[in-house]
Amino acid sequence: MKHKLLKSYFQAGFECSTHRVKSGKRLDLVSSTHHDKWATQDFHRCAEMGILCAREGIRWHLIQPAPGVQDFSSVLGIMRAAQEAGIQIIWDLCHFGWPDHLDIFTPAWVSGLAELAHGFAKVLRQETSGVQFVAPVNEISFVSWAGGDASLIYPFCKGRGDEIKHQLVRGAVQASAALLSEMPDIQLVSPEPVIHIVGDPLNPADVTSAHEYTQSMFQAWDMLAGHLHPECGGQEQYLGLIGINYYDRNQWWNFGDTIRRGDPHYRPFREILMKVYQRYHRPMFISETGAEDDERPGWFEYICDEVRAAAAMGVPLHGICLYPILNHPGWDDDRHCHNALWDYARPDGSRIVYEPLARELRRQQQIRNESHDAYESTTGNA
Repeated sequence: MKHKLLKSYFQAGFECSTHRVKSGKRLDLVSSTHHDKWATQDFHRCAEMGILCAREGIRWHLIQPAPGVQDFSSVLGIMRAAQEAGIQIIWDLCHFGWPDHLDIFTPAWVSGLAELAHGFAKVLRQETSGVQFVAPVNEISFVSWAGGDASLIYPFCKGRGDEIKHQLVRGAVQASAALLSEMPDIQLVSPEPVIHIVGDPLNPADVTSAHEYTQSMFQAWDMLAGHLHPECGGQEQYLGLIGINYYDRNQWWNFGDTIRRGDPHYRPFREILMKVYQRYHRPMFISETGAEDDERPGWFEYICDEVRAAAAMGVPLHGICLYPILNHPGWDDDRHCHNALWDYARPDGSRIVYEPLARELRRQQQIRNESHDAYESTTGNA
């Protein structure tokens, strides 16, 4: 039997951001989507849709509310509900957000994440069996840019992106070491956004700047692997399974507008995937992808088409994660984001499905099953 890295090819992503917005309010999208209350129903819905693998995040600010305190009660119910429904979880330790008593610019932040990882690994070992998947830090590149240069998310800085990136990598490295010390067979995951930026063809300097900006998407992975800034402690073993986060807004003109599909300057997603694989030669999966409103099914179809094309080119891709799987309040304006398969929970825990995306998911599952059956019959694998 062929080894299956992830339990199902199509996966669900439960939005788990817990950062503070500029007003000072702390977001907790696990709570605001009522996923913590209705986890059992949510996981059974996934299983009924043929989705047996999901991304989840633990809420660091609840687990470590004060120095020296660890309380994993907020994650145990979700962990047990996933197991009861037969759902494999890819856990994020630090998605977006951390406890108020930790300053990202201090060594205490790094050691705090390592302590979180050590304690969580003990819980995983006690509560679960089989190989477990954990991403120590989600989207190092995005968090360092959005929080350290663009002032879009906490800590709302400008000109400190490199500092934050180094701290996030240090934290991820120490957390990885802690996880491996408790569970040597744990599968580390490194989710990062991929981008493509285009410079003005009539301005060679702008073309060069755009190329350098695009290449920056590799920095976090290179640092985790120890290829760049080895003083952060990176090693090849910390790179793990590569997660690709990609949305309909991940290509743009240098310092300009988004480049949409259909524009001749838009780079096919398959080519970006090939670039990542050629650099690292590791198993990969699409760890986040999605679109809003009525663009959802068309975008998902495009991603599936491109992933199949990349696989035909020799890129080992092990799944596609719809992210998020539940509609949620906007990060900074509380708007009702329609970007998922299911809507807000009703009083009984039921959720209305967005049927156009559900139909496309079922169609892609059928295509996947037919192509897999054809491959197995050709190779003789069972």
